[in-house]
Amino acid sequence: MTTATAPLGPVALAHLIAGHISLHACMAGVRMAAPLMALREGHSALAVGLLLSLFALTQVFLALPAGRYTDRNGFKRPIGFCVIAASTGAGLAVAFPIFPVLCLSALMTGGATGVASISLQRHVGRSAQNTADLKRMFSWLSIGPALSNFIGPITAGLLIDASGFRVAFFGLACLPLMTWLWIRLTVELPPVPVTPGADKGRAWDLLRQPMMRRLLLVNWLMSSCWDVHTFVVPVLGHERGVSASAIGAILGVFALAATTVRVAIPFLAAHLHEWVVVTAAMLATASLFGIYPFMPDAVTMGICSALLGVSLGSVQPMIMSTLHQITPAARHGEALGFRLMAINASSVLMPMLFGSAGAVLGVSLVFWTVGASVAMGARTAWCLRPPAAAHRS
Repeated sequence: MTTATAPLGPVALAHLIAGHISLHACMAGVRMAAPLMALREGHSALAVGLLLSLFALTQVFLALPAGRYTDRNGFKRPIGFCVIAASTGAGLAVAFPIFPVLCLSALMTGGATGVASISLQRHVGRSAQNTADLKRMFSWLSIGPALSNFIGPITAGLLIDASGFRVAFFGLACLPLMTWLWIRLTVELPPVPVTPGADKGRAWDLLRQPMMRRLLLVNWLMSSCWDVHTFVVPVLGHERGVSASAIGAILGVFALAATTVRVAIPFLAAHLHEWVVVTAAMLATASLFGIYPFMPDAVTMGICSALLGVSLGSVQPMIMSTLHQITPAARHGEALGFRLMAINASSVLMPMLFGSAGAVLGVSLVFWTVGASVAMGARTAWCLRPPAAAHRS
């Protein structure tokens, strides 16, 4: 559970969210611009796929050491390094707009975004005064990446069309500098007191806790649902004869619904129990995955997509709240790093698995298999309830 600290006011939280958006938007913009530039330079789709995987690959290897680093050094120092890395990564593409450098830009901006997320989440989690605060503040914080995924690509696209790729990468390189402007006045929290002589242990020791294992399994299942939806909907839409713009709208409705539910959660936080929300979301997601392949047109697919956005969008704030309650305060950074590592490993591997399975078995069966796995995992989500709640039931 979190240790008591000074509360994080609305203005301070808004500054952190704005800083998160600025840094994440840089990565999101580079993630759109770099593959587009590679394609225009004549590189293959395989090369572009490799380039895209590098944005998540760095976070797989950096997450755990970055988590431990934030536990030792607090908030501002890790963020400062992330600002430098992200700006440098995008700036290298300005000076040397060639494929190997684009790969390096992907590694640097992706890694910087992951480390910054760990530092921000740890700081916000430690600032919470109670469980309702955890749910409320993580709901607000989770809006940042959703907005970033809109701002970054739009900024990059407008600059590319107006002035070319180099100007676009230069503009993206400036965004992380705004992060420091937003967070420079953030008050650093006092270090977590550590018992003298206590063995901090290895990060993998966290898996010895049954609650942590359950949480990571549930988080991985729901994260896989995001990946499978993003990957399979274009294929399913193509099979249904849905236009490219309509497929884009279906995915856009999903993102909008996920953002909307995260805006609503802070106002309902005091009345929500994490394990109840996550269990209900898993059952709803499994049901929607079961009926999705039967949707005949863009309108019905869009309705399913919106409902799926609501169910999946409600999960992350509850996962983050639970993680901070079940992890020792001195190891919040490690736990966040472990979670990020698992998610990004999934993002690297699962699209390849979905592609292979879809080619052999069909995309409908991919939907149904993932849906069945999520339904079976709902019991694990229910077991995330704290012991006091279990005794009352």
